[in-house]
Amino acid sequence: MIRRIFAVLFLTGLVFVSGCSGLSSGPSVLNEDPAERTRKQDGSVFGKSIVLGGESQPGAGTSGLAVNGYLWRASLDTISFLPLAQADAFGGVIVTEWSSLPSAPNERYKLTVYILNRELRADGVRVSVFRQERSTSGEWVDAAVSDGVPARIENAILLRARQLRIDSQASLK
Repeated sequence: MIRRIFAVLFLTGLVFVSGCSGLSSGPSVLNEDPAERTRKQDGSVFGKSIVLGGESQPGAGTSGLAVNGYLWRASLDTISFLPLAQADAFGGVIVTEWSSLPSAPNERYKLTVYILNRELRADGVRVSVFRQERSTSGEWVDAAVSDGVPARIENAILLRARQLRIDSQASLK
């Protein structure tokens, strides 16, 4: 009887230990970098994902970003005259701080750039421009932005993105 109990316990322990052999002895999941966990799950940091809308296409200018790499770089280049408050490549949002131009110290601007697509397309970028003027009491008051300013900035970003794409393709040849 004792031999049977010992045999059952031994076999149960053997099955349990052999079932654990597939576990890695690396760092625990709690101490692991979230990007590393994602890389282990799907093979790349920004691979196939429901959130990101599918697999990244090789040569699409993504370069490890969740948005189009050409639009991202072009946006940063185009608005580089304003200091950045926030840049989120995963969400595709760039926000600048309020800043005055030397030629107009009594007005200030803030930009928000949204990169909406993983492809280099004309509708892949949207710019919001905010403007404030200093009142006579010294407070900043919201003011209207001239018509077409956001569209001109979007066009400048798209032009720069196309140039970056042409330059990168020329360097591959």
